Amino acid sequence: MEFLGTTQVASYCGTRKSCLFPDPAPTSTTKDTYQSYYLPGYRYLSSWRPSLLHRVVSVPPSSAGEFNPTGRPPTVLPTLRSALHSRYSIRDWHHANMVQLKGSEASRYWAGRLNTDSLRLMQDKDQLTHQMQEDSSRNLGERISNIDFWRSELAYELECLLKETQALETAKKRLECAISEMQGPLKTALECLYYREKRKEIDLVHDDVEKNLMKEVDTYKDCQEILAKLAQRINHQLGINRDAQHALEQDLSDKNSAHFIDVKCFNLRNTSDSINFYHGVEKADGTVSVPATWAKFSEDNVRCSQHARANSVKLREDTEVALESTSEELWNQFVSTNLAFNNRIAEVADAKNKLQAQLAKVLQEIFQTEDTIMLLERSIMAKEYPLKVAQTRLEGRTRRPNIELCRDAPQFQLVTEVYTIDDTLQTLKKHLQEARDTLQTLLHNKSKLEHDISVKANSFFIDKKCMEMRKTFPCTPRLIGYI
Repeated sequence: MEFLGTTQVASYCGTRKSCLFPDPAPTSTTKDTYQSYYLPGYRYLSSWRPSLLHRVVSVPPSSAGEFNPTGRPPTVLPTLRSALHSRYSIRDWHHANMVQLKGSEASRYWAGRLNTDSLRLMQDKDQLTHQMQEDSSRNLGERISNIDFWRSELAYELECLLKETQALETAKKRLECAISEMQGPLKTALECLYYREKRKEIDLVHDDVEKNLMKEVDTYKDCQEILAKLAQRINHQLGINRDAQHALEQDLSDKNSAHFIDVKCFNLRNTSDSINFYHGVEKADGTVSVPATWAKFSEDNVRCSQHARANSVKLREDTEVALESTSEELWNQFVSTNLAFNNRIAEVADAKNKLQAQLAKVLQEIFQTEDTIMLLERSIMAKEYPLKVAQTRLEGRTRRPNIELCRDAPQFQLVTEVYTIDDTLQTLKKHLQEARDTLQTLLHNKSKLEHDISVKANSFFIDKKCMEMRKTFPCTPRLIGYI
């Protein structure tokens, strides 16, 4: 006969011994009593099956030559003798009952202890499990708070970086607009230089206007180069800002995903529908960071973004300073060039006016010289007849006969008259030649004056044309890139 419902490995019943010598006291310890703890869902417990707790051992019948109290042959029939020797004695019967009672009492005792220890164990494990779940929930809550903190930091830094990047892009556009606005005045200055090459002869001088124009062209080119270098630096900084922005966005996206996952895990309860067994998940460690490196990663991203923003602010300040300084420098040079143009135009106009006044005087002198020549010619022509008369008289008196050829007063007077008129004619002819030479000189000067006046007029027209081209200049907002 067997007692059903006990485990084969149960240790509360003690070591199985012969039923004739039961041991009512427990021999196992508490360490032998408790089994190893496994997580729910694991099937490591042995299956239950009936086992033999106690067997009644048959006592073999006494042999025929054993004790016979009476010394008489048994009174039973011979056919029942063998059955008589196979029966148990009263002592055996009492002994078997006692063993059965003691075994049952021991089993009940150990079952009571097992139940008590099991209840206490279940309470302890339930409390431990509940406490561990609470600790996990609290840790998840703290982790969610940390993620929320870094999410806010990353979001704020990302917003600041986006604003700074937009402001830096605006500064870059202003630089590009300023560079493009300088093209017009630069082209005008170059056209003025090329146009002034049309000046002629002596007016083709390296004057203050040309020096200022060349300086203005160099100033425009230098300013464009400075602004272009600033634009290149800003373009490089924009790349750095975009890298920092990508790192912040990626980190923020990861933080959002982690926050969603941790909130979902935080809200899981024992009654949730989405819980399930995932055997071996605790053995797989796919983590790539610890809390220190996790926080340092976000801190480095924020610090990198802050450094990029600081560089962007410095670049924008440099851009403002460069735009203002270049605008002021260009305007000062433009004013200086215009002043040189005005001075040169005034000089050319004054020289032209003086030449024109001189030309008027030369023309007047030419007119008077021509009159003088005409009078000299008339005077010479007028002296020819008196000379002819005097010479004719002398020639006629040479035909006087003999003694009549007297060197008398008329003779002396006629000879003196001929010499005097001849000398007068020579003097008048000399003056006539000098007058004619003077007239030629005056005519040559007149031609030169007229040519110089035309040259001055050409230069005056060129400079006035240049000033007309330089009437318009980009306003300060345009030069600093606001328009």
